[in-house]
Amino acid sequence: MKKIFMIGLGMLAAMTSFAGNKIELADITRGEFRGESMAVVKALADGESYAQMSADGKRIVQYSFKTGKELGVLFDVATAKGAQLESIDGYMVSPDGQRLLIQTNTKPIYRHSFTATYYIYTVRNNRLAPLSDNGPQQTPLFSPDGLQIAFVRDNNIFLVKLLYDNAEVPVTKDGKQNEIINGIPDWVNEEEFGHNDAMVFTADSKQLVWVRYDESQVREYSMSLFKGLKSEKLEYAAYPGFYTYKYPIAGEDNSKVSVWSFDISSRQKRQLQLPIDADGYIPRLKMTSDATQVAVYTLNRHQDCLRIFMCNPLSTVCKQIIEEKSDKYVKEEVLDGIQITDKHILLPSDRTGWMHLYLYNLNGQQLRQIDNGDYDVSAVYGYDEATGNTYFASHEHGATDQRVWVARQNGQRVCLSGKAGWSSACFSTGYKYFIHTWSDMNTPTVYTLCDNSGKVLTTLIDNHELVAKLSDYELGQRELFSFTTSEGVTLNGWMVKPANFNAAAKYPVVMYQYGGPGSQQVKNTWNIGMTGQGAIMEQYLCQQGYICVCVDNRGTGGRGSDFEKCVYQKLGQLEAKDQVETAVWLGQQPYVDKEHIAIWGWSFGGFNTLMAMSEGRDVFCAGIAIAPPTSWRYYDTIYTERYMRTPKENPVGYDDCPIARADKLHGELLLCHGMADDNVHFRNTAEYTEALVQADKDFCQLVYTNRNHSIYGGNTRQHLFRQCVNFFRQHLKRM
Repeated sequence: MKKIFMIGLGMLAAMTSFAGNKIELADITRGEFRGESMAVVKALADGESYAQMSADGKRIVQYSFKTGKELGVLFDVATAKGAQLESIDGYMVSPDGQRLLIQTNTKPIYRHSFTATYYIYTVRNNRLAPLSDNGPQQTPLFSPDGLQIAFVRDNNIFLVKLLYDNAEVPVTKDGKQNEIINGIPDWVNEEEFGHNDAMVFTADSKQLVWVRYDESQVREYSMSLFKGLKSEKLEYAAYPGFYTYKYPIAGEDNSKVSVWSFDISSRQKRQLQLPIDADGYIPRLKMTSDATQVAVYTLNRHQDCLRIFMCNPLSTVCKQIIEEKSDKYVKEEVLDGIQITDKHILLPSDRTGWMHLYLYNLNGQQLRQIDNGDYDVSAVYGYDEATGNTYFASHEHGATDQRVWVARQNGQRVCLSGKAGWSSACFSTGYKYFIHTWSDMNTPTVYTLCDNSGKVLTTLIDNHELVAKLSDYELGQRELFSFTTSEGVTLNGWMVKPANFNAAAKYPVVMYQYGGPGSQQVKNTWNIGMTGQGAIMEQYLCQQGYICVCVDNRGTGGRGSDFEKCVYQKLGQLEAKDQVETAVWLGQQPYVDKEHIAIWGWSFGGFNTLMAMSEGRDVFCAGIAIAPPTSWRYYDTIYTERYMRTPKENPVGYDDCPIARADKLHGELLLCHGMADDNVHFRNTAEYTEALVQADKDFCQLVYTNRNHSIYGGNTRQHLFRQCVNFFRQHLKRM
């Protein structure tokens, strides 16, 4: 049975009128349809204000949480004394608010990591001074008393003492490229545990604690680099070169991890006695309110057992206080969701089959379950020690809807964002106010200031200029829908139809999907589609005469553990089947040309595209796979083994992959990959194309010089999407 329902058109009702303007592909890649947003917002310690960097990167301004009005300028490049800067990339505020760390000259390394040149700005004398004169820094960290800053350079930790003329002291000296890393994670821990720092101070600012990664036994991976353009690598003008780094593939050796402390006064280093498996992980360190305790999280290699230890940096004794087990795996989002307050630990867990919150004291005693029901908590904002209130977001109104909630100490739950759509929050220190971010699939993002009862105090951004701009274009109708597959599985999707849609005609379809574990693409939010921005890429394709569809298959998030974890140890099998079922269902609709349905996706979405096109049923006439994994044997340990275990434990699961299915490929195929992809290596496409050649399958291929997993830089993204559009135009019949 099919069930299609419309989302209210809201602010953009007029957009479906046929105004006549056409979207240009170059406008999409230039970001012409990006809305106004609030970037680099930080709640300040007073609980009444927040800081925000100006759009031109020249000022840091303080605003009132109550009124949204400017209270003052914390930093201005035009008036700061000392070092002279044109603009800044980011900032940090010291705990006491007396100093700021100003970030400049930022150079990305991997997804989360980067180097930058930092400056210390002292508020009282309006003076700017370099954090260090000895080279760029990584992950600087203020001590709780605001008088010291720790940072990493060249895999070693350094300490700057602000009361001693910014004297720089080395904490470690054994750091070495591709061997030893101190205080920042290696590639795989950064990528798959979603963080770029691995050190903390103790609450009294007297100890520094960090994770040491020994990656000397991890095997290396090398990527070819060329001179290229935008930007040029002149060192490779005569001969190409290589970038070599440590990348552990599934089943291979990881870094050996340990936790160390540094006593700042005695300069003594100690290794903490942390009980951890030889091949275990340390995904997080957290400071606690107790100066004698630092919280250390550990995971076993299967990632089905999370433990939290309280560790004493002086005695080195570590005591386990919480153990969280799963019959499959502990979800990565749990790591960021854990909140450690002055007296409590807030732990997300899907132990009931749904992600809910549980409150513990610092001794690890469970005090109560915060919420309950057949829905997932999707974001954790914190626990208020003063009131016992817990703030979070959840899918209580369905997987495609997210709202902000407070669970009071007496068990009462109150929704703080009553409007259907997609809401998130940034709370003030002390939880008196929050910045509410809301949109739906027909309304660009709106930012409002609210008090902690949900009352709107003022609107900060409503994106009325974007609404006015889009009203001049022919935009198609956006719809949410659901349907039931032949296996009885209900799937959620969205659809965009051409502005001049004719129900009596038959349209070719382009299916976009991602489909990876825990992900969600089908949401009632503005940021949907291949490039976000109100599904603007899909609107462009609709102008070409296509209908655009996206469906979240089994394995995706927001619908409980059973739906998400049913793909365990068999990635791609059920996901691909559901995408094929989507195409079959679409082909049954009177307005769809079932002979001309295409599918595309990026990364896991590229993998899913290839698996679906070789599922066995010939339902796709064409497909595009961008940066696809083609065998999980080529992908990293943490991500792959979380869902598949090791190749030795699960050879059957690993053996069912696009390479093994190459001889079953149906439809015209375009493969796109960056040669400097540090995440999904170009190797995946190289090995897959060889399998296609030997299976005598035709395909088209695009290779992008020196481009990483995101395939951008200069004109690259424009070129990529133009080739994709041309490929669809060649193989899909248009109206």
